[in-house]
Amino acid sequence: MSCLYEINRWWRSHVNLWTLYLLFLGQLVSFVLAMGSITSSLVASLGVDAPLTQSSFNYLALALIYGSILLYRRQKLQVSWYWYLLLGFVDVQGNYLVNKAYQFSSITSVTLLDCWTVAWVIALTWFFLGTRYTLWQLLGAAICVLGLGLVLLSDAGVGGGGGSKPVLGDFLVIAGTIFFALSNVGEEFCVKKKGRVEVVTMIGVYGFLVSAVELYPFKQLIYADKN
Repeated sequence: MSCLYEINRWWRSHVNLWTLYLLFLGQLVSFVLAMGSITSSLVASLGVDAPLTQSSFNYLALALIYGSILLYRRQKLQVSWYWYLLLGFVDVQGNYLVNKAYQFSSITSVTLLDCWTVAWVIALTWFFLGTRYTLWQLLGAAICVLGLGLVLLSDAGVGGGGGSKPVLGDFLVIAGTIFFALSNVGEEFCVKKKGRVEVVTMIGVYGFLVSAVELYPFKQLIYADKN
């Protein structure tokens, strides 16, 4: 009874409408990411090699929607443009590597290994932002990393993995998560200091520009391979 009483007291003191709203938003984001993963896997299974094009539409949508809000507010940039260019470049590379991985590995492996981002973010925020985590948080992250290691072993042949080159796909995902972690930490720092609308707008603008610039050499490379 005392245990149930403590759980009930904790629930009443910590859970409110705002907490439930945040949980709902988290699940909504998870659903959107899952749909994005399914779409990327389907595109790869159809033999379409367009990892940059897939993410460029996301950047364009962010730039148009949040850019409109920024223009309406007539707000001047509070962070120099080259920092946003760097964040946009890093984010584009992460999306490219992860989208490319779908051509070699299964959607299950890519989706699970994408969680490596959490481990990199913990390390980066610890060293660069001074964030401190509890023992339970670190233990939870360690268990997740252990599970991801089992995914790597499975794709290496211990239990069999899906895709034409699962190990290559897995390492592409892990490389992509490093870029995602750098981007996420940079975005978190800017959002807390300068505001969400400006950061998301500039990530969209420079992410789209970087994608557009990188599309041409990749297109030429693919065309040369086919000939």
